[in-house]
Amino acid sequence: MISSPVNGLDLRGTPCPLNYVRCRLALEELAPGDSLQVFLDKGEPEEMVVSGLIGEGHNVEVIKEDFSWVKLMVICSDS
Repeated sequence: MISSPVNGLDLRGTPCPLNYVRCRLALEELAPGDSLQVFLDKGEPEEMVVSGLIGEGHNVEVIKEDFSWVKLMVICSDS
């Protein structure tokens, strides 16, 4: 298992699809197994980012929720 410091993005208030694009760009800078914490607004931003990143093979887990936002932990895949 690879361990590394956790990187983070706060994308609350960022419109779709820009939040997804920023997540992808951040993940391109990481090694497989590295972690990325992402804050997103609930609703469409959460749905688009989670489904897109899972579709690319990344592991995505909601680690904290509020009434208007979520905090995700994304583990970078090999691809």
